[in-house]
Amino acid sequence: MSVEVTTPQVVHDVTIRMAGDSGDGMQLTGDRFTALAALAGNDLATLPDFPAEIRAPAGTLPGVSAFQVRIADREVTTPGDDAAVLVAMNPAALRSELPRLAKGGTLILNGDGFDERSLIKAGYDADPRETGELEAFAVIDVPMTSLTKTAVKGTGVSGRHAGRSKNFFALGVLSWMYSRDTEPVNAWIDSKFAKDDAVRQANRKALFAGHAFGETAELAAVQMIVPPAVRAPGTYRSVDGNTALAWGLIAAGVCARLPVFLGSYPITPASAILHELAHHPDAGVRTFQAEDEIAAITAAIGAAFGGHLAMTTTSGPGLSLKAEALGLVDALELPLVVVNIQRGGPSTGLPTKTEASDLMQAMYGRHGESPLPVIAASRPSECFEVAIEAARLALKYRTPVILLSDGYLANSSEPWLVPDVDTLPDISVEQTTELNHDRGDGSAEFWPYERDPETLARPWAVPGTPGLEHRIGGIEKADGTGNISYDPDNHQRMTDLRAAKVAGIAADIPLVEVSGKVDSDVLIVGWGSTWGAITHAMARLKNAGHQVAHVHLRHLNPFPANLGEVLGRYSTILVPELNSGQLSRLLRAEFLVDAHSISKVAGQPFSAAELTARISEVLR
Repeated sequence: MSVEVTTPQVVHDVTIRMAGDSGDGMQLTGDRFTALAALAGNDLATLPDFPAEIRAPAGTLPGVSAFQVRIADREVTTPGDDAAVLVAMNPAALRSELPRLAKGGTLILNGDGFDERSLIKAGYDADPRETGELEAFAVIDVPMTSLTKTAVKGTGVSGRHAGRSKNFFALGVLSWMYSRDTEPVNAWIDSKFAKDDAVRQANRKALFAGHAFGETAELAAVQMIVPPAVRAPGTYRSVDGNTALAWGLIAAGVCARLPVFLGSYPITPASAILHELAHHPDAGVRTFQAEDEIAAITAAIGAAFGGHLAMTTTSGPGLSLKAEALGLVDALELPLVVVNIQRGGPSTGLPTKTEASDLMQAMYGRHGESPLPVIAASRPSECFEVAIEAARLALKYRTPVILLSDGYLANSSEPWLVPDVDTLPDISVEQTTELNHDRGDGSAEFWPYERDPETLARPWAVPGTPGLEHRIGGIEKADGTGNISYDPDNHQRMTDLRAAKVAGIAADIPLVEVSGKVDSDVLIVGWGSTWGAITHAMARLKNAGHQVAHVHLRHLNPFPANLGEVLGRYSTILVPELNSGQLSRLLRAEFLVDAHSISKVAGQPFSAAELTARISEVLR
């Protein structure tokens, strides 16, 4: 039975979650719905949540793949707390994800997936649609699989594969519910499946069938629209953190006027950076997929010695393997950007889940005294500029720089204002081509460790430059000449010089800025991807009568020059982290302040509601 379609109801902020087997295409469905929201001008944030197994047993809880997106007509900083709408393609998806659906929310079920075998595999003793446990929700039971099979008849896809387009049916339903034009999806389907006309037609027909179902069934009474957000003028696109970071590394090469070299070994969740950079040889990018993590970083060190802007990408386990080579490049004092997309650990841990527990490893995870600059991105779009900043510091100070992101930032998306290339900074440095040391008899020679008095950076002499031959290697070098030296006083001096060079970066980075209630007694100190949850939580705390201040750190070593003075102004310091309190320990050690840790190590980012509750508990 159809009902009369009314004017869509305006909603200002909505969170949608979709879930199914890892082979049901939920990540693709979420990605395409996100693209439609971006084209409609909404602000948005996403949270892909998928299993580590390539294909877990179908119909089981470990095999559930989910995607959450929040869209709004105002600024969005998190992918939302509880969802207003949950699409569940089978009983396992329902059981796994139902706790994330708000009471009174809309539950869209693929009724065809609720057969007896699937219910048993998901751990249900009875069909939840008949037991009353879904009474708190608005349930829309749709036979998606059978309707999809009917829709795709005549396209040429096999019977066994006919139901695989049901994710596009679900996308059609959501597109109708939120008044989205499906033509951009059709254009994407035509491009993506151009080589398989049967699949192309099947996906188009399934999308149309899902949209038509929303228009003709009882579902018509719940059509909504989310108006576009008010934005600064410019060109926007949806971007995830890994893509933004890859483009930032490309831009860094352009800004430095240097060819880019990436030595990388594939590892979740960093591999997408290698994949993206491999598409851009025309931008002066060379990518090398090495046989292991050690080969990846040592190849990058070779490229740095050869005058390239050199990079290596990895995740926590790979950073552990790169530790010795990191010490080598620190001793060589060559520029290198080391990107670590953090994930759950230890060991293999949780490859597809997020964590920010590699801060101590970045700070101290090498033998000997070898401090390195460490910086961190706070949101997906910021990964672009943080990549350029990492390259700037590496080149200017001739040092490896560790750039920290995490699995949440890597895979989540948000709108990004594409920058004017003319506004990007010039980070170029001059490579040495002349002799630089006076022997005292009127003649000159090349000293590879003759330092710039301002930055303490040594010369960058590219191999093959006449007269600038010099030794390299991991054994300690004599100050100035670079000759091998076991002299204890020289080792003390070189250790002090390398540390002073990194410490001196504090004068070359912005001071921290305090937001929120600046004259509050309470300061929240964050770093990395906690920015979004902290920002949203602060608004909720303000509404509840709690006035707090906030500092978010991009530069973690060295800390900004005024951080100690800022911390000293507050009697209560709270540090939310996706680890067991690593930054709070650093702040306590460095500034002797009583920093309270609010930690989470669950493979998931903080939600705003969760963080608000945790902070409120401490304040009480």
